[in-house]
Amino acid sequence: MSLIEARGIVKVYQTGDVGLRALDGVSFAIERGEFVSIMGHSGSGKSTMMNILGCLDVPDEGEYELDGRSVGGLSGDDRARIRNTTIGFVFQGFNLLPRATALENVELPLVYARVPARERRPRALAALERVGLSERTSHRPNQLSGGQQQRVAIARALVGETPLILADEPTGNLDTATSTEIMELFTSLNRADKTIVLVTHEPDVAAYSSRTIRFQDGRVIADERGASRV
Repeated sequence: MSLIEARGIVKVYQTGDVGLRALDGVSFAIERGEFVSIMGHSGSGKSTMMNILGCLDVPDEGEYELDGRSVGGLSGDDRARIRNTTIGFVFQGFNLLPRATALENVELPLVYARVPARERRPRALAALERVGLSERTSHRPNQLSGGQQQRVAIARALVGETPLILADEPTGNLDTATSTEIMELFTSLNRADKTIVLVTHEPDVAAYSSRTIRFQDGRVIADERGASRV
């Protein structure tokens, strides 16, 4: 059974009397353990697709199944529970709480999941160690470099032990050398059986994945498989 199944996904946004088909019959499946890049120009539908994959939005037509469960008909609360148990998110802008330490930021998903306090700290510390930041647990975001902040964000995505990581332009705010470090980290996580779906417009970043799905005008125009470069 695939981890992700998208069948005939349609998403329409209304602008006055005009309907914009942001997604126009998109279908694909992603297996457990894959590392997939989603590429496309601005307005191609890739970000809309990412929102649906992340259970932040639902399709107007078609069906989306995540880990064997149909998502489209679920309530907002039920989708939030799925997000917390199945998906770790990594964003371009890091989305860290500015007044919280690295450790507190990583603990946050466990707070939402109502994990007891005595369990949260050891798990957050282990996640930070996994991304090479065990010496930065008490630092706040403004005391960390961009690359370190993104590592904290990745640790936050890992701490819930979810099978899927969704990353939206995770290197967009980073220089070339730091981008390479972050992509090598994603590669190591994928080798440890994490399924990774990454939105990017950068071919050098997409080259780290073993599969690239290309969007244009709300449709999939290519689905290319090949060995990653790392």
